[in-house]
Amino acid sequence: MNTIHPATPLSRRQFAKSLALAAAPLILPSRLWSASPGQRINLGFIGIGIQSRGHLNSFLAMQDRVQVVAVCDIHKGRLDDSVARVQKTYAKELESGSYKGVGAYNDFRDLLERKDVDAVVIGTPDHWHGIPAILAARAKKDIYCEKPLSLTIGEGREMVKAARQNKVVFQTGSQQRTEFNGNFRLAVELIRSGRIGKVKTIRIGVGAPNKPCDLPGETLPPGIDWNLWLGPAPMREFNQVLCPLDVHKHFPAWRNYRDYAGGGLADMGAHHFDIAQWALDMDHSGPIEIIPPEDPKAQIGLKYVYANGIEMFHGGPSGCTFEGTAGTLYVDRGKIESKPESILKEPLGAKDFHLETIGKDHRKNWLDCIASRKLPVADVEIGARTASICHLGNIGYQLGRKLKWNPANEQFIGDAEANKLIHRERRETWSKIPA
Repeated sequence: MNTIHPATPLSRRQFAKSLALAAAPLILPSRLWSASPGQRINLGFIGIGIQSRGHLNSFLAMQDRVQVVAVCDIHKGRLDDSVARVQKTYAKELESGSYKGVGAYNDFRDLLERKDVDAVVIGTPDHWHGIPAILAARAKKDIYCEKPLSLTIGEGREMVKAARQNKVVFQTGSQQRTEFNGNFRLAVELIRSGRIGKVKTIRIGVGAPNKPCDLPGETLPPGIDWNLWLGPAPMREFNQVLCPLDVHKHFPAWRNYRDYAGGGLADMGAHHFDIAQWALDMDHSGPIEIIPPEDPKAQIGLKYVYANGIEMFHGGPSGCTFEGTAGTLYVDRGKIESKPESILKEPLGAKDFHLETIGKDHRKNWLDCIASRKLPVADVEIGARTASICHLGNIGYQLGRKLKWNPANEQFIGDAEANKLIHRERRETWSKIPA
């Protein structure tokens, strides 16, 4: 097939005209796959930054289960790089070395129109999670989307609605539920087995809340569709801090700014608050009060209060610290400790709480659930609820006052100003997409 691989970003209309060229992907010889054709999943990638590039490399290594047939990015350099990675990987398996079966796109909507794409991996900046995920669900494609799942609380609920209505398997990229030596899973099992007694306080050590974007404008280089990078976000001039010029090996700082993400609070918070919610058996709920620190300039110290009296603080050692009536448990990547030490030394028994055994690879858990149609370990509802914890924190810091929250209907109680922040106005035609 002819690959759609523009030398410069094309318009939406130009891509629509050329879409027919990508309608039928090259089918690899059956000898390349150990699974039957019906078991092979055709993947498309939307956004190929550093995190998604890692996913791409991992899925390319799963040639018995998946085939990457399409990639999309608004940055020509990153698009070129991802195409080269796919072609190099598959060329190794073909005697001719001439595999050219990956479609390359500037606009994700063209990728979603491909009937042969079974599932998509969304690795865009946070402000571009919601709309592609909603449209992918409507196109009946299973979804893996990076965390934090949404830009707003309302957007997260829209994503859950789209996934449920269209019965797609939707995994949030919260890898701590499966990976990192199993320490986080063990912490959840210990806490829910009562090893630290009744949980009283949780401390989550992550970064600062988000802030308004104050970056200066720079000259827009060729090969970047800046208008499409902004998408639903407010119009502003290009700055390479938001969209690096090359195939970068760092995590760009767009995550610090309110128009695009939730700051460090939501970046690592989407991991560590997720573990806290899991340990509390609150995957489908949340706190009832959000209390910011007295100092309006403080970027740490906000408190969440749950209906059962548990208090969770934004601040503390990196990771999660659980304090209970019978001890303390601390867990982070590569580390788990307890006081007293017996909490960890004594193995869990048959009558203790045990999580379902699902394997140690987050991506494979998603593929397994695509096959079984079961909910993955970080289902969209869980991802949306975890993201909402981060959003509640940012709103608390932004407004600087105590907020009362109803986790059942996801509304602030008696606070019209706060409720306006549940949603975010989207720019131009993007405002019409979710329903």
